[in-house]
This record gives sequence, C-alpha cells and structure tokens, in this order.
Amino acid sequence: MHDFKYKNSRLYCESVSIAELAEKYGTPLYVYSRRTFLDHYRKLRDAFKSVKPLICYSVKANSNLSILKLLVAEGAGLDIVSGGELFRALKAGASPRKIVYASVGKTAKEIEYAVKSNILLFNAESLSEIRMINNVAGRLGRKQAIALRVNPNVKAKTHKYITTGHKQNKFGIDIKTAKNIFLNRKDFANLDICGIHIHIGSQIIDARPFVKAIKKMIGFAALLKSRGIILRYFNIGGGLGIIYSGERPQTAGEYARAVAPLLKKLKMNVILEPGRFIAGNAGVLVTKVTYIKESPGKNFAIVDAAMNDLVRPSLYEAYHEILPVKTRAYSSTGNIRTYDIVGPVCESGDFLGKDRKFINLEEGDYLAVMSAGAYGYSMAGNYNSRPRPAEVLVNGSRAGIISRRETYKDLIRQEVS
Repeated sequence: MHDFKYKNSRLYCESVSIAELAEKYGTPLYVYSRRTFLDHYRKLRDAFKSVKPLICYSVKANSNLSILKLLVAEGAGLDIVSGGELFRALKAGASPRKIVYASVGKTAKEIEYAVKSNILLFNAESLSEIRMINNVAGRLGRKQAIALRVNPNVKAKTHKYITTGHKQNKFGIDIKTAKNIFLNRKDFANLDICGIHIHIGSQIIDARPFVKAIKKMIGFAALLKSRGIILRYFNIGGGLGIIYSGERPQTAGEYARAVAPLLKKLKMNVILEPGRFIAGNAGVLVTKVTYIKESPGKNFAIVDAAMNDLVRPSLYEAYHEILPVKTRAYSSTGNIRTYDIVGPVCESGDFLGKDRKFINLEEGDYLAVMSAGAYGYSMAGNYNSRPRPAEVLVNGSRAGIISRRETYKDLIRQEVS
C-alpha cells in the first residue's frame, strides 16, 4: 500500500497535488510520502514483534539524510555497504550499536572508520576480509564483533542481477569454509565471531526461498552448537518484494508467520535488513512530456527524465507503472495511443517504460513513474552532464525540499582545469 491516490482526476501524494509540486519545484522530481515510509517500517516491526528484531534499514535503497533521520527516530538501525554510507548513517544520528556493515569489498580505510565508530557488526564475506578486519582491529587495540555472511546456495526467483544467495554469486562464504572459520576462530584474536548472516536476493515475492535458506542456517547453527560454538546474532537480510505491476508479494505479516517460528527456536538476536519493502512504494519520479513523436509502427513520448535519473528500466528491464498526473476521461472522440516513454539521453536503452497506453497524451503533460522510492535517486548519476533531480518529502498537507536540484556548476565542482 502507498499514499499516492487520485482525487478528482489529479494524482496526490498524501494531501498534496503532485501537479502543484511539479509546477513549484520543476521536473524531473522525486516525491516521497513520509507516511508510507513509516507505515511500511511499522508493519514489519509489528509483524516480527514476537522475536524483537533489530530492523536495520538498507541505506543503499534510498540514502537521503531526511529519510534516514525519519527512520532512525522511529527506532530503526541501518544496514550500510560503504564508508560513505557509514558517514551518512552517523550524520543521521544512528546509534553505532545499531549499524551493521556488509559488502564484499570493504577497504582497510573503511574498516578502520567503522571499527573506530564502534559499529555493532561487520557482515564478513570472505576469509581475506576476515583477516583484514582482524589486523585492523588489532592495530587499533579493539575486539571487533563480526557475523559471517554465509551463502546458502538457494536460488530466489528474481532478476539474475539481484539474486545473491546462490553459489555462482560473488556474495558470502560457502558453508564448508564458514564451518572451518568458526572452528578456527581462535586464529583471529581480535575478532568476536558471533553470528551468521544471509541475504539471498532482492524483490523476492515468495517466502519459500527464505524458509529454505533459514532452515539451512538452523541446521548449520545446530552443528556449530554441537562443537561448543554458541552464536548470538542471526541476520536474515532483506529482499522482500513489492508491487511494481501485477506482482502479489507476501505481506509483512505473511512473511513473519512463515519465518518467525523458526527464528524463535534459535534464541538468537534477530536482525532484518529491509530496503525496497520500506522505500519502494514510498516514492515516485515526476516527469514532463517534452515532445510527442509519432511514426509508423511506434509512438514515443519524450520526457525530461532519463536513465540517469532512474536506471532500473535500462539496467534490469524493470517495470515501473507510469501514470498521468492528471487523467482524461475517455470519450468517443478520445484518442488512446500506445507510447514508449523515453528520455533525452543519447542511448537506445534510455527508456522508462515501453508500450504504455494513454488517453490524449499531450506535450506538457506530467507523468508519474511509480514505485521509484528505492534504487531511484540513490542510483542516479550525471551521464550526458545532466544534473540530478530535486527530492521532495510530503508530510500530510505540507511538502519540502530534502535535496535541491543540481546545477550546471555542481557538475564541475570537483573538477580541476
């Protein structure tokens, strides 16, 4: 569910007209609903209350400081994957003891920053990384807690670019190697190897892959326990899917009913890392039709947003629903036509949607690319020297800028000539 609804043929975010926001702040424009962000976080928190998890919002999904502050104030921890995200997390006021740090390529500098910041856990992804964390912690005179990200070799039904828990993926440690690391944990004098972490992919709409992976880890934890190794943390990652089009993803309650009973038996501290589930349907990308180009066999609506603003359709061929900000009623004289919604970037892959039907679509119309709150602005760039859009957060009947639109001067601010 989300808070983007039509009222009298106009699309609103909560109680604010999106057309008015577009007129005031210009396009392309990211618009977020505060209420949707909080509602989705609370649904997950309430669904899992029986295991009292630490819910670490995945910063990479949407890393705007205002969004992070909003969730931190609600009690969320943060899941980070870089030194830059750690910087953002601390700026947002997150407790270091609610920060977990994943990623396969942490540098010595990033590890030192995190150890000095006193984060809760690293999710370690290789033996080499474990050695690096051990060395850095030793040099700093610290004892650092880590969990091993174990690759359970479970395939999730999702796009091949966002599956992460199969043996052919770069993420995690195979179970045999993980077992040897635990059994030889005394070799790492500066580490407290105290947990396991799994993350099998993203946009997963069915609980079964999660259940399969968790059951594998339950067996693994039992094996370790038989060898005298008692774990304190079990991080089940994120990956919950959302509705982009016709999907029927599990609700937070359905997911919890499937996995919480398994987690309760473990008697460990449970960590969740949701990102898309909280942010995805909390935002839209608003764009304006610059030109209508009709040609034999194909019609195009050329808009002012592009692949640099929202790369998911070009990168994954991901589907985002695209709605008119103001609807037009169909009549006998109505003109329903099919368009590819494309941007101005000089790439054939620059599209936001293909074969979309509209009634009397005109130049100057505003369109809303739905479900753009996750992996939208956070993946945006400056290809073709295009400034990134502004971001606006709506709270009831009020709205305000949370990231200003970049200028041409911003594009060259870092350059030396």
